[in-house]
Amino acid sequence: MRSRRRSSLLVPVLLCAVAVLVAGPAAASGDADGSDGLSAEVVRLYEEASEATQRYEEGRRAAETQRGRARRLERLLDRERQDVEVLRGEVGRIARAQYRSGGGLPHAVRMLLARNPDELMRGQRAVRQVGLTVDHTVGRSRRAETRLAADEARAASAWQALDRRNGELAGIKREIERKLKKAQGALQGRADASVAAGACRGSVRLDQPRTAFTQPWIPPVETYALSAGFGSGGDRWANRHTGQDFAVDIGTPVRAAGAGRVVKVACGGPFGIEVVVRHAGGYYTQYAHLAAATVDQGERVSVGQWVGQSGTTGNSTGPHLHFEVRLTPQAGSAVDPREWLAERGVRL
Repeated sequence: MRSRRRSSLLVPVLLCAVAVLVAGPAAASGDADGSDGLSAEVVRLYEEASEATQRYEEGRRAAETQRGRARRLERLLDRERQDVEVLRGEVGRIARAQYRSGGGLPHAVRMLLARNPDELMRGQRAVRQVGLTVDHTVGRSRRAETRLAADEARAASAWQALDRRNGELAGIKREIERKLKKAQGALQGRADASVAAGACRGSVRLDQPRTAFTQPWIPPVETYALSAGFGSGGDRWANRHTGQDFAVDIGTPVRAAGAGRVVKVACGGPFGIEVVVRHAGGYYTQYAHLAAATVDQGERVSVGQWVGQSGTTGNSTGPHLHFEVRLTPQAGSAVDPREWLAERGVRL
């Protein structure tokens, strides 16, 4: 009896274990297909890093402005102090002269010896005016010195506060960049695994920017530095370089240079992850060494629509986008993309 009961209790346990084992691969598969989240995280971190950099630069410029104001006020304060010292020296000289001449006696004697009331009044007015001028100048200088010192203290306090804030912003920026680097590494790792397997994971779907381009052709990335150009030599290519390289970080959104239809999404070979788009007029554009494709074969794309994220898959020495313009969808029919785009109003 006891053994039969124990056997009956083992049945649901074994069923649960089987369910867990069956669910395991499904969860892993969902994780693999969930590269959308990783790609989206890279894009989000790019935006956050850009915003943090912008805020940091704005704060740095504001701090420099306040620091300059504090320096100007310090120079004004120094000049005011010098003026006050000159005045104090002049007052001291007058006081010493009066002491040596017996106080105010010379003025009193001159007034006693005045030949007429007008001369007497002029002497009194002169003495009074000198005293008032000295008192007024000293008072004004002291007030100006006090005001400038207060302004200087406020300006110094302001730029010190801005410096502290900039230190905080720099810390936030570094943390975002650290997270971005980690996410980029994970995205590139998945891309390398796909290329090694020779099988694409499927396109990732990202929230497209709400931009409406009025021109029919645009550069394939928004911000870039040009690196290897069309026709250049190098030990990485069998003959000559067949496209234009754009030096950009891993995960940078790659845009369709013009409207068209996706005719190829591949994840193996020297180009790594690549997307090829056919355009009106029979031309094709290729976007290669990607970390992820964001479109599927057969899909129509509009100008500026994201077709992938840059990476360094395939025959690549570092993160960049390899961009080609071709006469056919296959390699070997490339034309100079810079000249081709320039003829269509796009200067790289």
